[in-house]
Amino acid sequence: MSGIPKPPRDKNSPVSQTTTVFEQIRSDILHGALEPGSKLKIELLIEKYDTGATPVREALSILSTTGLVERMENRGFRVAVVSAEHYAEILWTRCFVEERAIREAVLHGGREWEEKVVLAQYHLQRESNRLEAADDDALKQWERAHEEFHTVLISACPSKPLLRFCEQLYNESNRYRYIARLGRGSRSGAIEEHKRIADAALKRDGDLAGSLLVEHYRHTGDLLKAHLDGFDPHAGMRPALKITE
Repeated sequence: MSGIPKPPRDKNSPVSQTTTVFEQIRSDILHGALEPGSKLKIELLIEKYDTGATPVREALSILSTTGLVERMENRGFRVAVVSAEHYAEILWTRCFVEERAIREAVLHGGREWEEKVVLAQYHLQRESNRLEAADDDALKQWERAHEEFHTVLISACPSKPLLRFCEQLYNESNRYRYIARLGRGSRSGAIEEHKRIADAALKRDGDLAGSLLVEHYRHTGDLLKAHLDGFDPHAGMRPALKITE
């Protein structure tokens, strides 16, 4: 997904440093390397990412617009806190907006969109079959294929603001999966769910595609919410639970 605000790239300008730091901090937050609620101290980030104070401050300001970083009044920045209640809000909102987005994509998508959906489904199926391999590369390849699949499904939706919002919700939802250590190994039925969603979209059945997508998210959400019940963001991460969407 590509709607998250980023500075333009220019190898010879300080803005490129901001972009690099932005992507590094964002990745560390999404993958749980920077823990929820932890204070983002400028001097420590300068050392961690081997950069200057200006790129760090600019990156944090941009991230504060994405829901991943919170700006504290006169006290700098911190990683956004997490809770079961907040995840429930993200899940409800994601189901609501993406159901609309996939209906619009089915309505407006052309032959090129159909071909992209077929290819994305093939990539996801292939990488899902490799997930049992005990190596990080297999998981990274699956993550890319998974994001590609969900991005392509709704990409023909003509509303760019809606697509940007869907991307933000995807990232926030993904963050919870990492925090709860939801990673390697597909949950039962997930592979088949992806295929049914793609098939419905390609048959131009927007009602069915939308309902299947919502059902898919809720299946994963129920498992994740159960894992988050009573979660204390200051007590460290919980043991791994193997779930992928």
